[in-house]
Amino acid sequence: MRIIAGTRKGHRIDAPKGVSTRPTGDRVREAAFNLLGPVDDAAALDLFAGSGALGLEALSRGARRCVFVESDRRACRAIEANLAKLRLTGALVLCQDALLALRQERAAGRTYELVLCDPPYDAWATLEPRLGEPLGAVLADGGLLLVETDSRTEPELPLDLITSRRYGSARLTLFTR
Repeated sequence: MRIIAGTRKGHRIDAPKGVSTRPTGDRVREAAFNLLGPVDDAAALDLFAGSGALGLEALSRGARRCVFVESDRRACRAIEANLAKLRLTGALVLCQDALLALRQERAAGRTYELVLCDPPYDAWATLEPRLGEPLGAVLADGGLLLVETDSRTEPELPLDLITSRRYGSARLTLFTR
């Protein structure tokens, strides 16, 4: 996998070994950022970060900071290694459950202009009813939430739907507040 655009365009990024992480492929990531548009100076939150590919792409494209949330320790180490290799600043890696992190961010009053949410495809049905309200609480007014699911799943959250598009086996759904 490579960074698609921005200051680190073309640089390779690594994913943790094993089958527990499904990194967002280059083509889907490129499509995601085409939907999002410019992310200059945005505060980003990358939930279920895995390899960190989405958040790393956001930083490369000009996001001022990114909080990566991932519960798998190997994946957290991969994100930290990618950040160090790419010499990207403005990042924080939280190795914890995404719902816990959302509660903590909400309690602290932090909001984000860009929220990237890419949970395991098979977990979306159980996560969806638990994510809607906390996602809305951390999404800044006018901010964008990008949700990646399998192509057959159309996320429904209590936010304003902008678009939902299929890209191979993935679906990208964009919401705003």
